[in-house]
Amino acid sequence: MRVSEEGRHLKIGHAGSDLIKSYERCRLRAYLPTPDDKLTVGWGHTGSDVTADTVWTQEEADAAFLKDLEWVEECVGKAVTAQLTQNEYDSVCSLVFNIGCTNFGKSTLVKLINEHNFDAAALEFRRWSKQKGVELAGIVRRRVAEEKLFETA
Repeated sequence: MRVSEEGRHLKIGHAGSDLIKSYERCRLRAYLPTPDDKLTVGWGHTGSDVTADTVWTQEEADAAFLKDLEWVEECVGKAVTAQLTQNEYDSVCSLVFNIGCTNFGKSTLVKLINEHNFDAAALEFRRWSKQKGVELAGIVRRRVAEEKLFETA
């Protein structure tokens, strides 16, 4: 059953935020998740405000996570025109949190969702398992989890 309605966007639910947090792991000191990655702090927060010497409190990390979810929800709301179930929405939000809005907006996955081809869209998650052409095991696991949530009624 599709739960979003025209003119109303869903909010990420517990399944989505828990999925993101399970793969992002909160770190209060800035770090590079992989050698080819961006400096990251908190629950996977990146941006110009993160430098090598950034240190946050847990409260700052939690607040930034909620703020980051706002841009994710805005991105999904603008890119996706099809109605989504809560699980579909949560899984897409997890993907957007990780790959960014620009990549998502240009993806075949969003195109297939908007064409109401949800079975084919589910298979697209696994295409986003590489960083600079190298497949990373952690990203593969995350994409499988996102795909599974997307397909859960």
